[in-house]
Amino acid sequence: VQLQASGGGLVQAGGSLRLSCVVSGTIFKINDMGWYLQAPGKQRELVATITSGGTTTYADSVKGRFTISRDSAKNTMYLQMNSLKPEDTDVYYCNLRGRTMFGRDVDYWGQGTQVTVSS
Repeated sequence: VQLQASGGGLVQAGGSLRLSCVVSGTIFKINDMGWYLQAPGKQRELVATITSGGTTTYADSVKGRFTISRDSAKNTMYLQMNSLKPEDTDVYYCNLRGRTMFGRDVDYWGQGTQVTVSS
């Protein structure tokens, strides 16, 4: 299983970006997917997650501005980022947690995509 993140870039404060994470390969069961930050030397930080049932969670800092979604038919997860602020600047990583048909928990990460918000 591979995750390919894209959609990052440079945008002015107040602007929008949409991140995408395409999942390739077969996985028996997806528990949840999400977007995280991980700056060098810092702990991983949750941005947003979405369960297989569609339940979403958000970091307080992005509530009301970011929306996470999934298109199962396209094997793609999205993060719509609106009203971007300079403090949103970071590398965003997509994640998938699931289970194999043998009952083993799996945890996959995509490469990061850089989001830079200028003031």
